[in-house]
Amino acid sequence: MYSFIAIILILLGIGFFQGNGFSTNKTPRVGILTLMHHPALDKIHEGVVAGLKDEGYVDGKNVKIDYQNAQGDQSNLKTMSSKLVNENSDVLIGITTPAAQALANATSKIPIVLGAVTDPKDAGLVKDNKNPGGNITGISDQAPLKEQLQLIQDFMPNMKTLGVIYTSSDSSAVAEQKKFVALCKAANVNVKTYSISNSNDLNQVSQQMLTEVDAVFVPTDNTIAGAMQTLVNNANAAKKPIFPTVDTMVKAGGLATYSINQYKLGVLGGKVAGQILKGKITTKDTPITYIRHGDATINLKQAEKLGITVPAKFLKEAQTDGEVFK
Repeated sequence: MYSFIAIILILLGIGFFQGNGFSTNKTPRVGILTLMHHPALDKIHEGVVAGLKDEGYVDGKNVKIDYQNAQGDQSNLKTMSSKLVNENSDVLIGITTPAAQALANATSKIPIVLGAVTDPKDAGLVKDNKNPGGNITGISDQAPLKEQLQLIQDFMPNMKTLGVIYTSSDSSAVAEQKKFVALCKAANVNVKTYSISNSNDLNQVSQQMLTEVDAVFVPTDNTIAGAMQTLVNNANAAKKPIFPTVDTMVKAGGLATYSINQYKLGVLGGKVAGQILKGKITTKDTPITYIRHGDATINLKQAEKLGITVPAKFLKEAQTDGEVFK
C-alpha cells in the first residue's frame, strides 16, 4: 500500500516539471555571471534584462534574476558559478568568455546562454557553432572584421604598419586577432601583433607598440576595454589613432569602428533565455547567433585632436544609422 502511494506521489511530482527542468509551481531562476564592470559589459547586462522582459519575464514579478559580478577576479568566477548552480537556476547566462567557461565547468545539465562570446567553438564551449549539441548556446560578439579593416584603410590610406594588441589569456581576443591578421595579410597590409598577459602590462607594451606602428586595432578584448584609458593616453601622446571593435571604447578615446551594439547583443541573449524557459527551444538545437553588420561609430573630438579627416561616406552613415561622439 505504501509503495503504491509512493509511486503515485512520484508521478505527480514528475507532472510538475517541463522540458527545461524547472517546476511550473515555482518562480523560475535566471543566474547571470559577468567577469567585471565596464561600459560594454554593463550594456550587455542591461540588454539581457530587457530581452527577458520582452519574453514576458520581469525580475521580482515572475522570474528571479541573480546577478553575480566577479570584479575582474578569475577566482571569483568559480565560486559564483557554483553558487548559481547550487541555487538550482533554470537558465544561466555568461557574459564574457571566462564567465561562460566557469559556468560550463560548473554544470553540464542546466541550460547556459552565452551573453557575448566571440567564437564559442574555439573557446571549447560548444562542439559546433551551428549545431552546439549540448547545454550551451547563445550570442557571439564577433566583430565584422572585414568591415573593420576596410574602415582603417579608408581612414589611413598612407598607413605603413598596423598594430594589433590583445590579451593572450583571452581566448576570444586571441581567436579574433588571428582572423584579423589573416585578413590583413590577404589584403597586403603590413601588421605587427603585441600581446599582454593582464592590464598591468598594457602601459609598457602599448608604449613600445606605438613607436613601431601608424595605427592600432584592438579586437574584442575585455581586459583592454577595462583599461582603455591607459591605451588612449599613450596613443594620444604618440598622436596615433586607435580602432577598437566596441562603441564604448570609441567613446572612451578610440577613433572609429563598425561596432556590434552591446545592448542589442544582450537583448538577443535575454530573448534566447526566455525562449528556453518557455520550452520553445533547446540549447543543443539552437545555433550560435551572429550580428553580421556593425553600426558606424565615430569620435569627432578624437579625429580633430589627431588631425584626421573622417571619410564623408562613413560620417554620413554614422550620423544616419550609427553613433557620433563629439
